[in-house]
Amino acid sequence: MVGLGRMGANMVRRLMKHQHECVVYDQGADSVKAMVKEGATGTSSLADLVKALASPKVIWLMVPAGEATESTVAALGKILPRGSTIIDGGNSFTKTMFAGTRTSRKRGSIISMSAPAGESGESNGALA
Repeated sequence: MVGLGRMGANMVRRLMKHQHECVVYDQGADSVKAMVKEGATGTSSLADLVKALASPKVIWLMVPAGEATESTVAALGKILPRGSTIIDGGNSFTKTMFAGTRTSRKRGSIISMSAPAGESGESNGALA
């Protein structure tokens, strides 16, 4: 999981509650430390995140739509191996986001989805 704001952190909590192993990254080191205390594996960069994941690599983005998502996808596109998947959960406008991700799409898949449970997803979401 990249992005540990309210929604990203709650999604990680729910996944771990159901015995999924989570590797996390956020620009804010304190957010990563908090998730590590709850059982996640923390990383300090996108490159470290990619190295820590088993193959095939699946990275779920929960960063704000727009430039934050686009720059993160572009950065990941340069370091992810072929066959990887990026899940964009930041409600990006699909046409805009995919227009600038040619490198990433050549290496794997990009799935755009929203998080319909919102911030209350940890308690009320269907993620398990």
